[in-house]
Amino acid sequence: MLKKPTPGVQYIVCNTDIKSLDSCPTDILSVQIGEHLTRGFGAGGDTRVGEKAAEEGRFRVKRALKDAELVFITAGMGGGTGTGAAPIVAEIAKESRALVIGVVTTPFSFEGKRRFSLALTGIRRLRPAVDNLIIIHNDRLLQFVEQNSPTGHAFAVADEAVSEGILAVSQLINVPGEINVDLADVKSVMGIPGGALMAIGRADSQSRYPAQEAAEQAISNPLLDIDIKGARGILFNFSGGPDLTLGEVNDAANLIAREVHPDCTMFFGMSTPSEEMRNQVKLTLVATGINPALPTNWLAEMGETIKEVLTGQRRLK
Repeated sequence: MLKKPTPGVQYIVCNTDIKSLDSCPTDILSVQIGEHLTRGFGAGGDTRVGEKAAEEGRFRVKRALKDAELVFITAGMGGGTGTGAAPIVAEIAKESRALVIGVVTTPFSFEGKRRFSLALTGIRRLRPAVDNLIIIHNDRLLQFVEQNSPTGHAFAVADEAVSEGILAVSQLINVPGEINVDLADVKSVMGIPGGALMAIGRADSQSRYPAQEAAEQAISNPLLDIDIKGARGILFNFSGGPDLTLGEVNDAANLIAREVHPDCTMFFGMSTPSEEMRNQVKLTLVATGINPALPTNWLAEMGETIKEVLTGQRRLK
């Protein structure tokens, strides 16, 4: 994500590990937290250290977020710094009166139950600190990774899933189009309580109805254990070439409308046609006001506790 500059977007990396910060590109704003607490090292998997580090670095974080109107906070839940610091960073962003969206990942099954338990605790603490929270279950990404792929590739796929959705929403706001979606529209949709998702659908000229296929792909949303059925807030944007017609877009929009709540708040945008997108269609979709679902396989076997934590119905002690 850091290698994909977007107009109007400032990237900020917040960490306790000074070596990690030193490896960031020079055009990225690096914020070291817990300088005295960790002495430039990581949190050692201790979420309490991550939380205290964020508190120690509160002024630096607040200064970095000054004048921000929309803040995406991304973190991998289950580790020390991300899990512990993310809720504090979110609180600081809210104090700056920004719209704050959390986009987090849960651990892969192979990372162990303890790490997932820590992730649930982090999600529980982060949820009330943000305007909306999008959770990506890493195990869902494994279907896109070959069995013999290195472990690092699985984490790279998870990072790409997070960055693609965030960049797409940022481009909706900052890149002018034929029909524009602005920050007020995003705030209106993201302010609707409940579960949320970001999805992207793509199709090309090999499809008879590419716009509809892109919509169906986004609706099916294979990356998340959640769909848009019953959603009370929808924001979507089509981009394509000069061959993309308003009729195609209308049919695809109707397909989306049939899946959501009858009283759903909907905003629609259409990017300026581009020759680079000729014979291609891309749909970016944001849905809110939906019920979160459980992760699959062994995580689901942990029972109703997981569901209640993810939906905010239960607090972990």
